[in-house]
Amino acid sequence: MNLERYRSFTQQLRTRLESDARVLGLVALGSMAELGRTPDAWSDHDFFVITVAGVQESFRQDLSWLPDGERIVLKVRETAHGLKVLYDDGHLLEFAIFDEAELHLARVNDYRVLLDRAHVEADLRHLRTKSATEASSFDVERAFALFLSALLVGAGRTARGEVLSGNAFIKQHALEQLLRVLTHCLPTGSESRLDNLDPFRRFERAFPEQGRTLHQALLQEPGLCAWQLLRFAEEQLAHRMERYPARAVQVLRNQLEQWAQPSC
Repeated sequence: MNLERYRSFTQQLRTRLESDARVLGLVALGSMAELGRTPDAWSDHDFFVITVAGVQESFRQDLSWLPDGERIVLKVRETAHGLKVLYDDGHLLEFAIFDEAELHLARVNDYRVLLDRAHVEADLRHLRTKSATEASSFDVERAFALFLSALLVGAGRTARGEVLSGNAFIKQHALEQLLRVLTHCLPTGSESRLDNLDPFRRFERAFPEQGRTLHQALLQEPGLCAWQLLRFAEEQLAHRMERYPARAVQVLRNQLEQWAQPSC
């Protein structure tokens, strides 16, 4: 979807919701908010709709309020409040419907309020502050311990022959915890490019060298990938973490080397 069509869809969505008195607010999120980032060919529409109490579920069930409803080819309920919708041109919507009482459950960073019939702007400012506070209180030692345990479980399952499960633990669960630790510990002048809600987003833009190394590790079979991720974590974090668990890392390294038998 080019930028002109993207913005046209945004305006159509806003116009349709403005015409419904049950709608109190529309909030654009991520690239849809266009705060320092312009939507590109890969951007979806990511937004919140805030309604009066009692009608939010009807908005989740009946999607006639969306533009071009006849072109929808897929709709799926992702969470209690959120859905994904796919159009016939491949364009994706990711959105959640809240009433005012439910909105406090959300987490946000970049947003732009497109429709406000209540105190949506004030609520979103509070949510963004709350989300940033939660992100800043991140427990580095706990996340690193979860990284180590996920590596061990993944490598063990891979060695047992459960390669799909091993892949998931190593290349998803362990990697997510490692990225969270790295974004808190690595020095960078590009904090604004990071996403404090999703450690995978724009990591390689802020840390290009580390991103390339991690990408190469992820191309390996899961057992060897686990060993390389651990070695990379040692190189990056042993001198940066205040309470680095060196003994636990050594135990895990011995086990991974035994299972993965790396040739390098």
